[in-house]
Amino acid sequence: MQAGNSRNFSASCEEITMPRLLLLLPTTTYRAEAFLEAARRVQVSITIGTERAPEGLLVASDNVLLLDVRHPQAAAQTVVEFVRHHPIDAVIGVDDVTAVTAAAVAEAIGLPHNSVISVTAARNKRQMRELLSRQGIPVPRHKVLALDGDSRAFAKQMVYPCVVKPLILSASCGVIRANNEEEFENAFRRVGTLLTNLNLAAVDEQARWILVEDFVPGIEVALEGLLTKGAFQPLAMFDKPDALDGPYFEETLYITPSRLSSDLQQKIVDCAGQTAKALGLREGPVHGEFRLNENGVWVIEMAARAIGGRCSRTLDFSAGMSLEELIIRHALQMPLPPLVRQEQAAGVMMLPIPYSGRLREVRGQAEARAVHGVVELTITAEPEEELIPLPEGTRYLGFLLARGKTPEDVERSLRDAHQRLTVVMSASPPTTHSSPSSRQSRAMRF
Repeated sequence: MQAGNSRNFSASCEEITMPRLLLLLPTTTYRAEAFLEAARRVQVSITIGTERAPEGLLVASDNVLLLDVRHPQAAAQTVVEFVRHHPIDAVIGVDDVTAVTAAAVAEAIGLPHNSVISVTAARNKRQMRELLSRQGIPVPRHKVLALDGDSRAFAKQMVYPCVVKPLILSASCGVIRANNEEEFENAFRRVGTLLTNLNLAAVDEQARWILVEDFVPGIEVALEGLLTKGAFQPLAMFDKPDALDGPYFEETLYITPSRLSSDLQQKIVDCAGQTAKALGLREGPVHGEFRLNENGVWVIEMAARAIGGRCSRTLDFSAGMSLEELIIRHALQMPLPPLVRQEQAAGVMMLPIPYSGRLREVRGQAEARAVHGVVELTITAEPEEELIPLPEGTRYLGFLLARGKTPEDVERSLRDAHQRLTVVMSASPPTTHSSPSSRQSRAMRF
């Protein structure tokens, strides 16, 4: 494969004159198909920037640019050479890592962009909290501890309850609540083991540290937004109806529109705009996580990217425009319709992995799809794949989507369909002394 040749030899003259998007992808992602489909609707030529050619995507090898996406400046230099012969009109990163690289690339080739510093701060929980604290924006009190430090000594310094988490992972991976010293020591060791097993310290110095912060009680919501020259435009607010109080923080249900009062929603939107400004973010999609209690709105996260997984499929805007199409149009500075989502309520359930083991099958899929309001059920885990639940796990079993007249209808449909699914797995051995023959097939209803 020639990394520098992105055009399919059969491209027509019309295609050559089309705007070209550089889409930066990690080696594994749920987001690629949605962006590729959106690019086709917008009639945009696309080049995929990634560490290796993506599997399972209908993309010609000539439309792939090999990049070291974990090293932004090196990737940017590769793109600078590439655009000498193949101009790029926009660049988009789909996750936390590629968003940093997208900022570096856009800066290097002169496109509207967030600064690398701002996107890096959004990705790093310590930098984010420090910046927001200095601006007076409520964030949990926190400490950053060395991965190889003395967990017993650390435990005596903490105020409980607290939450232990990595600095750089997302989707609640490695996030554990501790209510006392014993639980803290256990949580600290588990997060350290997770970072070691993922071998992240070898590629990111921030993986050598662990964040510990106050547990913030209250309800949690997610907010999608779009930034244009620093102006924040809310796109959709999601309720999270399941309590996220620990010991782990596995997110399952996202329901939109929010059932919060308009006053409370506006407070969250205002806080999101202030957060983006404090971080220095100015362009493109943002995804925020906020907690709300009697003391106000608290920032848990703000990422310089859109919502992850397949959750974006719950969102349709004017004229049926998807979130990905909206993001592409914005990046290309094309005209946008009113940024108002369609009135119908929608929601997604990220199907949890019940316990560690090898997936055999998921029963009851036809029955779940038949539930009124359910529009999609996708099992993204493959048969015989080894699965690990949170907090050590890095993925979900799949995604369940529903639509309805009201948020209550959507939540009811998702819970009903969920109850009809049975996961059949080969359980992992209970101890290291168990032989392979001791594995047993078990059905788990969740």
